[in-house]
Amino acid sequence: MHEKQQRIRYIRVLEKFFNRTLSLLKLENFDKELFIQRTKKNYEDMNRVSAVELHSNYLTQLKDFINKTMYYTQEHSSSFEDERATLLKDANLLQKEKNNKNYKKDKHKKHKYNDGY
Repeated sequence: MHEKQQRIRYIRVLEKFFNRTLSLLKLENFDKELFIQRTKKNYEDMNRVSAVELHSNYLTQLKDFINKTMYYTQEHSSSFEDERATLLKDANLLQKEKNNKNYKKDKHKKHKYNDGY
């Protein structure tokens, strides 16, 4: 398999893990045991793909989020509310980082070239 294909596959697996975890965290009837069980299963699925070196700021933050999620599944409080709030906040910041490239404000749109037509 080519490096580019392997990199794309790895990025897709990371984002799939992130999306699944986020959907579990946002459930109204959040169940700690179900979250831990499914997160561990998703992590096993993620480990099937070989890791690739990532240089993007977003992707390194994504890996940090996954590591923090796995740490919280092993070391957590009895209610899991603090961990859940922290993970939701980090996920929100991660989504902002991803969308940061898409929404760039034009600073000087009045001063653009106008040829008079």
